Amino acid sequence: MMLSRSCISLLDLASGDMLNFPQTPRSLPRVITVPGIISEVEDGNVTRNQGSAAPEPREKKIIVANFLPLNARKDDESGKWQFSLDEDSLLLQMRDGISSDTDIVYVGSLKADVPAMEQEEIAQELLENFNCVPTFLPPELHRKYYHGFCKQYLWPLFHYMLPMCPEYGNRFDRSLWQAYVSANKIYADKVMEVINPEDDFVWVHDYHLMVMPTFLRRRFKRVKLGFFLHSPFPSSEIYRTLPVRDEILKALLNTDLVGFHTFDYARHFLSCCSRMLGLNYESKRGYIGLDYFGRTVYIKILPVGIHMGRLESALNHPSSYTKAKEIREQFRGKKIILGVDDMDIFKGISLKILAMEQLLQQRPDLRGSVILVQIVNPARSTGKDVEEARRETYVATERINGTFGFPGYKPVILIDRPMEIYEKTAYYALAECCIVNAVRDGLNLIPYKYIVCRQGTSKMDEALENSSESSHTSMLVVSEFMGCSPSLSGAIRVNPWDIDGVADALYSALTMHLIEKQVRHEKHYRYVSSHDVAYWARSFLQDLERACKDHYSKRYWGIGFGLSFRILSLSPSFRKLSIENIASAYKQAERRAIFLDYDGTLVPQASIIKAPSPQVISVVNSLCGDPNSTVFIVSGRGRNSLSDWFQDCENLGIAAEHGYFIRWNRRSDWETGPLDEDFDWKKIAEPVMELYTETTDGSYVEAKESALVWHYQDADPDFGSFQAMELLDHLESVLANEPVVVKKGQHIVEVKPQGVTKGLVAEKILSVLKNDGKLPEFMLCIGDDRSDEDMFESLMNVASSSSIVAAPEVFACTVGQKPSKARYYLDDTVEVVTLLRSLASASGSNKPRSRSESVVSFDKTA
Repeated sequence: MMLSRSCISLLDLASGDMLNFPQTPRSLPRVITVPGIISEVEDGNVTRNQGSAAPEPREKKIIVANFLPLNARKDDESGKWQFSLDEDSLLLQMRDGISSDTDIVYVGSLKADVPAMEQEEIAQELLENFNCVPTFLPPELHRKYYHGFCKQYLWPLFHYMLPMCPEYGNRFDRSLWQAYVSANKIYADKVMEVINPEDDFVWVHDYHLMVMPTFLRRRFKRVKLGFFLHSPFPSSEIYRTLPVRDEILKALLNTDLVGFHTFDYARHFLSCCSRMLGLNYESKRGYIGLDYFGRTVYIKILPVGIHMGRLESALNHPSSYTKAKEIREQFRGKKIILGVDDMDIFKGISLKILAMEQLLQQRPDLRGSVILVQIVNPARSTGKDVEEARRETYVATERINGTFGFPGYKPVILIDRPMEIYEKTAYYALAECCIVNAVRDGLNLIPYKYIVCRQGTSKMDEALENSSESSHTSMLVVSEFMGCSPSLSGAIRVNPWDIDGVADALYSALTMHLIEKQVRHEKHYRYVSSHDVAYWARSFLQDLERACKDHYSKRYWGIGFGLSFRILSLSPSFRKLSIENIASAYKQAERRAIFLDYDGTLVPQASIIKAPSPQVISVVNSLCGDPNSTVFIVSGRGRNSLSDWFQDCENLGIAAEHGYFIRWNRRSDWETGPLDEDFDWKKIAEPVMELYTETTDGSYVEAKESALVWHYQDADPDFGSFQAMELLDHLESVLANEPVVVKKGQHIVEVKPQGVTKGLVAEKILSVLKNDGKLPEFMLCIGDDRSDEDMFESLMNVASSSSIVAAPEVFACTVGQKPSKARYYLDDTVEVVTLLRSLASASGSNKPRSRSESVVSFDKTA
């Protein structure tokens, strides 16, 4: 079967035929089907416990990540599996931020291969003993998903490494993408087995599972769903190179809350949504929100913290005391610069060693008194890039030690082996300075751990014979390309590529005055101790609850296919306009009023040809030919264009430029109503708009008779939006004493006279008809943009007015399924023309109206 290149159909995925991977068991032995009730599932038959009332349901959080917070090993002698909680796992540590009254269920893979025949038994054991639901991926699928698409494509791309040629990164492979989607669906299936969609919250973690939200949202339209990205999110210039960029963005927008470590990462994500999906975002009472088909997707910016108790416990462990004493004795009389990094091409280990070399060259007095201890954690991935980074690190280390070392002194101590937490805390506690100079990193908690260990504990101070009264110090040199950098304002920030700059920073850290070191340390420790992992988890979940509070106050529709699936959220009373129902109401009414917008209603917005088609002219002329119908085109366009286009429609009323110019039919004169025709304000506004046009490529000024409009639809999305806000502020300032209003619309900034809106012109037309005793019994209003919302609201207010004895029937209809004050919608301009044609056919009369019936003046309302 040939797969679509744009996305993979969810139906294809559900069938299991997309890839020839062995299928995992479809269900767990135990499944929660009703809050508080555990059902036993055997061979697809469900039997519920009888004889006792269901206990009070407990709140539940489902945490989904690539790996479960478990250690797994198989005993060689007994052949039995042994499992234990991984105390270093962030997923486990974040429990401290979740109420003890809340059940936590983890969904993810094990870090070990479990044979298929043992998977069902293991799944039941893990669910019962650890509240963990394992996802058993077939080996080939796991290889392509994790080691293929995640580690060889997404990870480098999100760290700004493009596959410019095969020697430097892997090119996009669609089979790896298909494996990624398949794996995400398996994870989603496991969540579906344990979720109570009305009450439970789901929190998905990291780039391994970015399309999983689409599968959950398709199955449960009101699922309470959050996502946190622990890696950087690249700029739009990098991200747009991803062939499946839209699919991933749309999947993330199927969540309710998306979290990032820094504002830079969030800004890049929002920029991608704006540039690639055309979405707008704004700050809503301190929260950043994206409007996405009637839903608001909120953005959370908060870096992860560390688990204070875990570190303090390690500091108080006797093994830490013993190791700290050994290290102090080993390096007595020397200042330790500490580096702790994974063996990774993005960690900048070799750049750090080169900076140490430069420091020793520039400062010969430091030779013999300063050492760099570089602890290398095991690599999380494999490949030639990792091997090249390892080789470069060893070569640089050997060269520096050969050049500057002597008996009893090695400037660089490279520790390339697994290390227990007790040994690491000992190094943290004794290091004069810690340097983390990754060229790109999501967060990196090493600086936080270093700060806490330098603060120490009373037991560690006692073991090292430190005075309890002396203040603690710490010095940090951190890369400006790390997620934790913005939160560490007292650190010395460096560009890791600037070797001289990093060397200077190390020298400053070593020679800084003691009091300044103390002040910086105290500032950092206050932040790290108050913004720990519990604070982070609690804050994210509180915002997730806030983002989901309106889930049941709206109606949800699922639209789109495959990974383009999304939810449309609308008012409960909002529904599609039935042609049969409205035609019946139209035919029964003796007097009718029809208000039609032009662009986006009668003619598609994207159409290059802006003049109406012959079909539109014909159907509008047919409606105008009914003497019992008053038909108006209400548009922001100029009167000359509209009168030329509709010159064949003799009885058509036109309200041009949002109602500033009005005429009731082709024979009547244009009227402006009781408005001042002083346009001296244009002499002020137009030069300002021209200034912004010159500095904003792709923008232009449209000069109407009553208004000026600055268009920036063809400008760069980010720059155009920024310039629009600046222009809006500028115009409001210089026109503060003028009788005009300045408004920002969709890709426009408009200046127009006060008191000119589509809503007001609709009210005036109805007022004239009422005074003539011709108040319509039937009113239809169709429009597609923000200016038409005023018209919808005005008509509904008139219909509900107490001064009207018999309320008319109002059909306010927007074009496109989107949030609106209208109660009805039609999908596009084609359906609008079809509807109007049906009404014209239903009128049953084409008798031309007389001149006396047609000519009306607004003077009657004065």
